[in-house]
Order: sequence, then structure tokens, then C-alpha cells
Amino acid sequence: MINTGVSRLALMGAVMLATAGTAQAKMLTYCSEGSPEGFNPQLYTTGTTFDASSQTIYNRLVDFKPGTTELRPSLAKSWEVSDDGKTVTFHLRHGVKFQSTDYFTPSREFNADDVLYSFNRQLNADDPWHDVNGSYEYFAGMGLPDLIDHVEKVDDYTVKFHLNRPSAPFLADMAMDFASILSKEYADQLMEAGHPERMNQQPIGTGPFTFAGYQQDAYIRYRANPDYWRGKAPLDRLVFSITPDASVRLQKLKANECQIMAYPNPADLGELKNDSNITMKSAPGLNTGYLFFNTTKAPFDKPEVRRALSMAVNREAIIDSIYKGAGTIAKNPIPSTIWSYDESTQPIAYDPEKAKALLKDAGVSNLSTDIWAMPVQRPYNPNARRMAEMIQADWQKIGVNAKIVSYEWGEYLRRLKQGEAQTGLMGWTGDNGDPDNFLYTLLSCDAAKDGSNYAKWCYKPYDKVVTEAQTINDRDQRIQLYKKAQSIFRDQLPWMPIAHSVVYMPMRSNVTGYTIQPTGSHDFYGVDLKD
Repeated sequence: MINTGVSRLALMGAVMLATAGTAQAKMLTYCSEGSPEGFNPQLYTTGTTFDASSQTIYNRLVDFKPGTTELRPSLAKSWEVSDDGKTVTFHLRHGVKFQSTDYFTPSREFNADDVLYSFNRQLNADDPWHDVNGSYEYFAGMGLPDLIDHVEKVDDYTVKFHLNRPSAPFLADMAMDFASILSKEYADQLMEAGHPERMNQQPIGTGPFTFAGYQQDAYIRYRANPDYWRGKAPLDRLVFSITPDASVRLQKLKANECQIMAYPNPADLGELKNDSNITMKSAPGLNTGYLFFNTTKAPFDKPEVRRALSMAVNREAIIDSIYKGAGTIAKNPIPSTIWSYDESTQPIAYDPEKAKALLKDAGVSNLSTDIWAMPVQRPYNPNARRMAEMIQADWQKIGVNAKIVSYEWGEYLRRLKQGEAQTGLMGWTGDNGDPDNFLYTLLSCDAAKDGSNYAKWCYKPYDKVVTEAQTINDRDQRIQLYKKAQSIFRDQLPWMPIAHSVVYMPMRSNVTGYTIQPTGSHDFYGVDLKD
């Protein structure tokens, strides 16, 4: 069972001890924006969940150098790609220990069996773990079941991935959260005990922090992993204080009840920058916020209707009101911070009168729809509810009536995946710095079936281009293909791109070692508190 034995009162006491700088345990509290969906990152796609699991508890075969999307060795100490690009061999690191907790004590070190378990449960429908706890939206949406033929154990410390075709993004994909390595020994014990679901509730990894307890909508507790292969973290304890309201997060930060907070309100940035007790870090976001149209539902199956509704929205007013200068109008589905971005793209014109004419020409009148609005702040959208209200008002001006819909975050995502929404607000922060992570992961036919393509848009001319781009290693050729994909996207508009945001991270001035990650993740390994 999940450890929920610590009350909110006890948590507050722990926070007070931490902020008083006790010598016994150095503890940092992070005011996070929401509860995770679970603790196995293979099963989810959201940064909220990844921060709580893959960035704390787990490692991958490769990862990114802090503050970059440049790959570095992790659980694999080295790798090589065959001349034909269809075999990738990983040489695993020796001496890596899985975490020891009150619910699991490992008897062996990390090896190839753990890699095979972690990938085969996602790859093979007949694997006994395949259907435990849910489905693999990210893995499936990226087309990896079709790309990976099989994973071979050469010996205890060598693993080969055999691919059906060359894949330029494959190594970068292996640094992503869904590729986190779980313990095969722990999985066998859970299956034998008849409780495989606990893998998602009581996680075990090789990462810098060990799971210590969770109370939904209140907190997550971690302890530093004393056996972490890169060395113990400077922090002894880490707490996520789950605080959905940005104003409350701000007050907790100012009161030193937390030392780092997620996603400040843009309107509060000036106050934070002028507070001598606060350090404000910022970086251009590798993100895009958008409104998708469910292209399987009439009349949103018509590109001219999607264009009309996009032209009816005053996105400049949205940038001014919602982002407060911390965002730019999006023209493409990928941000300008990623290579292959097409600078020649013209923004969607704000033209309500032309929008009316387009709807009339499409034979659409008296249209009623919904706008789904996220219940949480994300880097790409600081206030989805307010944004939905502004879009609702703009659509009303052209005779379109829209109802705003929202659910708890996990339920919101589940229903989007099932295709319930007609239109909805979502967004994406890039996971690996490759255009494929946006253009294929969010807009391909594979992603429409099982992944994060909430527009359910499967357009064969587009799909052919982004699939071909995966098979080519030459970056110049890939750039041309991705520019072609962006051109097709602009013609079809399964989304209305809205904004790319600047990412701000406020923290107490005694916090050291925190680096903003381009992928939007929060990595607390190496973070420390000055006395």
C-alpha cells in the first residue's frame, strides 16, 4: 500500500524543521503544481508525473547534460550504432544498486535483465506486465512498437536494440522519461505476491531519491539514496508540497515554507524579481501551447472550419492578458528554440469578418461546441481557464457558442485520449530537443491512435514526411522535411498554435545548484541549501 502515514500537520512540522536549517537533515521543499498520476513514468506523458518519478526515483540508459539536450552516459556507460543504423548496442554500467526501502531490499545490482523487463513490458502485448496499471501512451504514440523489432540480452552488461529501420531520434528518445529503467527483481516479487499494481504505487529505481510516502493533493516525500551511483545528493530529504494555486505557492515561497516553486503567475513576476530573498531564474521555453480541434468530429473535420475558428481568436490579446510579456505568439507547432523551425511562416491573421465568411462558405451556422480547459498551470499555459474564457468570447462574436469544460488533471488527460473533447487547450514541452518529439509525437497517425495526438488527426501526406525524416541522419535533409511538415500543418491546422512561453523558476536565495532544464523537467540532484 502507499505510505500515507504522515499527516499534513506532520508535514508542516517537517517543513518548519527544514527551514530552520537543522543539522540532522538537510531538507528542501518544492511547491509543485499538482498531484502525479502515478509513479511509473512509462504510463504517462505529463511533466507533473515525470518530476515526481523519473526525475527523482529513476534513471535511463542515457540522459542529458544539465541545462542542455546534449546526450551523456547514464546507466549505459557507452553505446554504438551499426553502420546500417538498425542496431544500437548499449554497454551497461557495473556496480549500480537499486534502492533499498522498507518494502524492498535488492539482492543484486542493475543488469541487462532490468533493461529487457523495462522495455519488453511496453513492446510485447503478450508480456505479463503489459496491461498492468494502464497503457503506454508515449511509447505507442512515438511508433516504437513498430520501430523496435526486439531487444536482445548479449550478456549481463550488454543489450542490443534491433530496429526495423534506422531512426535518427532513437538515442535521444532513450533519454526520455518513458525509457526509465525499473527493477526486474522487484517486479518478480510483486507478481509472485499477487500485487503487480504496487509497481506504480511503491516505486523502486536507481535514481538519486528514494520514495518515502505520498498523500494525494498534499505531499510526496523522498529520502536521498545513500547508494546512488553518481554519489549521494547534497539534500537529505526532498518534499513536494502539492499546491495547485499559484498565489498560494507564492505565499509559501515568501514565508520560506517552500524553497522552490513551480510556475509563478506572470502578474507576480515583478514582485518576485524585487524580493531580495528570492532568486529568479529564467530561460526560453522549449514549448508550445495550443488549442486542438478534434478532427474526427464534424465540423472540425473540415480545414476551413478550423481556420475560421483560429482566425476568430485574438491571440495578441491572449499573450498580453495571460502571459504578461512572458510569451510570444506561436506560428508553428514547434518552438523557435528548436532546429528546423520555419522562420518564413506567417502568423494566423486575426480577422473575425473573414472567419464568419469562411464558416458560411463551409455551410456551418449556429455552431455549438466545447472548449476543454486544463485545471493546472503548465509552462506553456499559465491560466487555461482564463484563456478558454477569452476564446469563448471571441468565438461568440462570430456566432459560435462554446461551453467550457474541465476535470481533475488525470481525468482530463484520460478523457482527451479517448477523444471526448471537441476542442481543448493543451501544450507540450520538448523532451529531447529533436523536432520529431513535436511533429511526430503529437501529430502522427500513430499518436492519433494511442498517443498524445488529441486532435486525432491522421493525415497521410503529413505522416509520410515525418516518418521519412526519422530514417535520415543528415540534419540538412531532415530540416527540409520538417519544414515541409510545418507547411502541411499550416494548410490543415489541426491545432491553433497559441504561444511559446519563457520559463521562470523562483527560489529562495539560499538555494544553490538548481539548473533550468530545456525539457521542462525539475532535477533536484545537485541542489543544495546554503547555511
